[in-house]
Amino acid sequence: MEQDRRRSPRYPFVGSIEMREGTSEDKRTARVRELSMNGCYVETESPYPTGTSLAIKLFTETEFFEAQAGVIYSDPHEGMGLTFGRQNPIT
Repeated sequence: MEQDRRRSPRYPFVGSIEMREGTSEDKRTARVRELSMNGCYVETESPYPTGTSLAIKLFTETEFFEAQAGVIYSDPHEGMGLTFGRQNPIT
């Protein structure tokens, strides 16, 4: 039986995410399906490669959250798992 390596539980979440690699001005948007204190799962047909560093903004209907994130796994044409780094408060 495979052991769950997550540091905190994931919860169903409906929101959108804006992602930017490094200092690039090229932004991608996608849907967030799951969220935890340490990361999230992003549904996208064009995931970034594992190890990519991203600046992200995660949006709900009324608020947003900014953080640095890293791609910890990537499923081609499906999505990717992100882990949060430095975080800014919800605005």
